[in-house]
Amino acid sequence: MAEALLISRKDVVKFTSMNGNIDTDHFIQYVKIAQDKHIENYLGSDLINKIKEDIVASSLSGDYLSLVNNQVKPALLHWTMVEFLPFSNYTIANKGVYKHTSENSDSVTKEEIDYLVEKERNTAQYYTDRLIDFLNFNASSKFPEYYSNTNEDVYPDKDIFGGWII
Repeated sequence: MAEALLISRKDVVKFTSMNGNIDTDHFIQYVKIAQDKHIENYLGSDLINKIKEDIVASSLSGDYLSLVNNQVKPALLHWTMVEFLPFSNYTIANKGVYKHTSENSDSVTKEEIDYLVEKERNTAQYYTDRLIDFLNFNASSKFPEYYSNTNEDVYPDKDIFGGWII
């Protein structure tokens, strides 16, 4: 089966701070990582596989299309940035790992990157909380795959992240 990504390059450059001049191959792997690490955790294996199959078949429609466009995409965009930003200054090539520099700009510090990652993480968590609320309210009537995971499938995390409570 072809690998389906739930967001496109156009989505990333339009709805995040990523520059439109960036090469897709510089960040596309982080879309996949974010989709696997974060989004599957909240959709579960069966629902994400249903969505990916529909994308590959060009048949994503109705409630599933609405779920992806209105709930999943905003969360996935910002989880992608969380995964991408720590590596954005580096290129790994045949002769080693290179840090990007420019005559007309200054490199950012690790603390500045960490700050940006935390801002993106907060935004991603906000949209993820909305996704979980939406699924908790609508899944039983619209998305039966949300409840059909078995055996080694990833079962969806149905709790909203609220931090530690003591």
